[in-house]
Amino acid sequence: MNNATSILLLIFLAITFIMSSHEKIFHWKDQMAWLIPHFGNTFLKNMVPLATGILLFFELVAGILCVLGCLELYINGGREFGFYGAFFSCICLLLMLFGQRLVKDYEGAKTIAIYFVPAVFGVYLLG
Repeated sequence: MNNATSILLLIFLAITFIMSSHEKIFHWKDQMAWLIPHFGNTFLKNMVPLATGILLFFELVAGILCVLGCLELYINGGREFGFYGAFFSCICLLLMLFGQRLVKDYEGAKTIAIYFVPAVFGVYLLG
């Protein structure tokens, strides 16, 4: 299978962002209970639900595109959906990194950086 690396990478990103979306959709109140105080001392303090909704949108797009990218690679070797899935994954991670740096959560920022490496590699591989 010529596309095994790309498919595995897209599965990783799909799981990451579909699970994150699931948490936000089905546990919105719990997410807000944690995020509102987390951003309480920033300019985002009154926009946490809106900012989280925007992130949720990008996460859903990234996850769905990654799944479609896996299917496209498997069926006909196409890379377009996978490329955009990896690209939107990078956008999500950059948004999250911005938030973590804004609140000076450097440990959280380090964790996001770990996810960013395979996402950028996916953009490179599929571009």
